[in-house]
Amino acid sequence: MKKQTFLKLLISITTPIIIGGMSGFFTMNEVNGLWFTTLVKPSFNPPNYLFGPVWTLLYTLMGISLFMVWNTPKSNLRNRAITIFCLQLFLNFWWSILFFKFHLLLISVIDIIVLWALISYMIISFSKVKPVAAYIQIPYLLWVSFATVLNISIWYLNK
Repeated sequence: MKKQTFLKLLISITTPIIIGGMSGFFTMNEVNGLWFTTLVKPSFNPPNYLFGPVWTLLYTLMGISLFMVWNTPKSNLRNRAITIFCLQLFLNFWWSILFFKFHLLLISVIDIIVLWALISYMIISFSKVKPVAAYIQIPYLLWVSFATVLNISIWYLNK
């Protein structure tokens, strides 16, 4: 593997993990804090210990997928796909902060719905550049679909 290719792979994988880790770092005390523990949650709310491993896997898959797209020849489609990836990662970063740190349940619902739409658009865009990169994002879309239902349920139960 060429040095430049390896650098792209390293950047692609570490960027989502670092951004997700930063978001988690800013909110880690809130997850077990009084506010969150006293919220009414739906019966299908998973245990807290599940989120870390799931998100680590999803951020790693995001990075692999980004690398596959970034490693294709330059084109408008590739650039658009990478831009959409960055936009969805931005919203992904802010969701935890909006929900856990600022306790903005309705705003976090809006954020995650827009995030879901951007993930869907990213998958479509990735499929036009590198189809396998799009398929790798399906678990992410499924998890965010579940998280959207969970977020809406928590908001509804606590409004």
